[in-house]
Amino acid sequence: MTYDLRLKFKSDFLQEFSARGFFANCTHAKELDEILCGEKIIAYIGFDCTARSLHAGSLIQIMILRLLQKHGHKPIILLGGGTTKIGDPSGKDEARQVLSDEQIAENLHGIRKTLEKFITFGASGSNAMLVNNDDWLHHLNYIDFLRDVGRHFSVNRMLTFDSVKLRLEREQPLSFLEFNYMILQAYDFFELNKKYGCTLQIGGSDQWGNIINGIELIRRISGKESFGLISSLLTTEGGKKMGKSADGAIWLDSDMLSPFDYFQYFRNVHDADVERFLKLFTDLSLCEIEKLKNQNINEAKKILAFETTKICHGEKIAEEVLQKANEVFEKKNSDFFETITVAKNTKLVDVLIGTNLYASKSEVKRLIQGKAIKINGEKLMDENFCFTNSGEFEVSAGKKNFFRIVIK
Repeated sequence: MTYDLRLKFKSDFLQEFSARGFFANCTHAKELDEILCGEKIIAYIGFDCTARSLHAGSLIQIMILRLLQKHGHKPIILLGGGTTKIGDPSGKDEARQVLSDEQIAENLHGIRKTLEKFITFGASGSNAMLVNNDDWLHHLNYIDFLRDVGRHFSVNRMLTFDSVKLRLEREQPLSFLEFNYMILQAYDFFELNKKYGCTLQIGGSDQWGNIINGIELIRRISGKESFGLISSLLTTEGGKKMGKSADGAIWLDSDMLSPFDYFQYFRNVHDADVERFLKLFTDLSLCEIEKLKNQNINEAKKILAFETTKICHGEKIAEEVLQKANEVFEKKNSDFFETITVAKNTKLVDVLIGTNLYASKSEVKRLIQGKAIKINGEKLMDENFCFTNSGEFEVSAGKKNFFRIVIK
């Protein structure tokens, strides 16, 4: 049974989960809602160890972990020390690069360090537990596993799940190793349910099939009821995958991406994404976010950038970054700074030529080709870029020339 859109949640957690825009689907939602009204549960979210830090594409799940703790529920964070050796085919066009045990261990340590900035760990209450599925997957006897667990899975049904079906429809190779991933993830849920009483798995919508398999495995082996809850996969208004920029991944580790660049990523999001991101990625109350609707959009963006940076890097660093951003982009401590007002459908090349700082259109185009010009923090790739929308745009050309372009 999946979620009925007419259902109104009664539990505080699901109410806020839905109101903030996380909700995509749920198994047996009415029953889960009733349980959450009366007791605190244990829920888990998994992360494979493919890099030594998580990036902003994982923020949805990280913020859900924070929300679980806020409402007194206990999160288990499952790090895939075992499943990383195989690779999840969900949403992938090709097989994952095989990592050594040493690389996986290094990545696991780095991800733990990243998560500690967002989540409170500990044994009691709603403090999070961190477990590594290699602890049980590493010792599995293959024949016993096939007999005791594999027999509960229908290959016919596994072929209908998107993680497998889409790869086959695109005629892209799917190894037998990857095909086993959903069985191992289902077994993870079974192990967590057996060892810790975990009754809820949460993941992105691409994990729906894997989660369903885990619920069914628990029911078949132990006869217990468990639940699945998924969030939508997030793309920006411009259609980009969340957590990616022109320069690469938006890492949550300051050694891999500076707090200033992290701040600027959120400072420069599309106007249409601001309210949604405030709900998803900050701890601001929904009432506070509602009040921001009446503020200037650039002020709301600064609040978004500050709040997200504060959660990831701490309040002190967020304040330092905000001050630096104000000096660079607000005060524009540059002899070349100016505000330029132009009409819609004006080409950027023509705007910059009008500043008399550049000798020719060819010079400006060479700057664009060299990725030296940014608009709202994003590198410009189109030599014929034209301002088609009203509003204010921050343009930087190299490291010294800054402009605020006002489109009327």
